[in-house]
Amino acid sequence: MLKPGDRLPAGQLYEYVDVATEGCALGPNVVDIAAAAAGKTIVVFGLPGAFTPTCSEKHVPGYIARAAELRAAGVDELWCVSVNDAFVMGAWGRQLGAAGAVRMLGDGSADFARATGLTLDLTSRGMGVRSARYAMLVVDGVVRTLDVEAAGKFEASDADSMLRRLREAAAA
Repeated sequence: MLKPGDRLPAGQLYEYVDVATEGCALGPNVVDIAAAAAGKTIVVFGLPGAFTPTCSEKHVPGYIARAAELRAAGVDELWCVSVNDAFVMGAWGRQLGAAGAVRMLGDGSADFARATGLTLDLTSRGMGVRSARYAMLVVDGVVRTLDVEAAGKFEASDADSMLRRLREAAAA
């Protein structure tokens, strides 16, 4: 499993963009993980699935609500990663109002989840292999902190916990 001090695995995630911008065409865009993380401080949080209860009611909304505070604490970008395709992640992001706050990145084949060792097998519940619930602070592609939740828990990967860790690190 990925741990602090490790570099994010090479690979790709996918992002659906509603409005074309410089470098991003309308529709699904490939996000090269190494290139996107280079030179940036990023909070990457993973969760089991789009439109699922805890993810939709607490996890993503918390990061959207705290996005400005996290940026003020030195975070350049917030990435939500889930084992869903870019179209689903885009629709979910629109429903939650994530634009401008959180990048909604699809890991449709669970390649990133497997490469990090942060998988959750929900086959018995009809959901297949998914991402575990976690949050990590990544600086220039290197993991600085990683909090992985126990199955069914939501206690350490939330935005408030990440903000607290950032403030404690700044005060030290």
